[in-house]
Amino acid sequence: MSVATADHTGPWTVADVLALPEDRTTRYELLGESLVMSPAPGVRHQRASFRLHVILDAAARAVGAPVEVLEAINVTLPSGLVVPDLVVTDAGATAGDTVSVDAEAVQLVVELVSPGNKTMDRKFKPLLYAEAAIPHLWRLEFDPAPRLIVSELHGGRYKETTVALAGTTTHLDAPFPVDIDPAGLTRQ
Repeated sequence: MSVATADHTGPWTVADVLALPEDRTTRYELLGESLVMSPAPGVRHQRASFRLHVILDAAARAVGAPVEVLEAINVTLPSGLVVPDLVVTDAGATAGDTVSVDAEAVQLVVELVSPGNKTMDRKFKPLLYAEAAIPHLWRLEFDPAPRLIVSELHGGRYKETTVALAGTTTHLDAPFPVDIDPAGLTRQ
């Protein structure tokens, strides 16, 4: 735990978290008034995140979608601050040099399920994203083989619409058209 977090007293706020010094070894998230820290992701996670970022960025550019694809950016929610692995946000929301993006500008969040964050990525964060009315949620599972679970917000809850399996190219239409085979995301 860093000195800045050890010296803090009382409930945490979004401003408190955003005031922490940049730290590439730890991700800080605010859930309610509690600070949650998680270690930086490993090589497989980073490889898949980078490749998925490239695929999403190319697909958005191909159709002229007015969005920006960002990795590990702070997203301010009604109930805290999270750091999704990937975010597709309205381009206007990133015009300034800010340290966070408001959830209302986010079209898609992507979580890559890490061994230490399975419950957060599968259960808790989707509830927060739904509460913030983020229309699309993708979750990349690594084991036993890479698969991408695609969900859309319906009636305040995410409904699974597609599961893209490794070895098969799957066409997705939202938030813009993209073809993806999860097998290529993790291959060395």
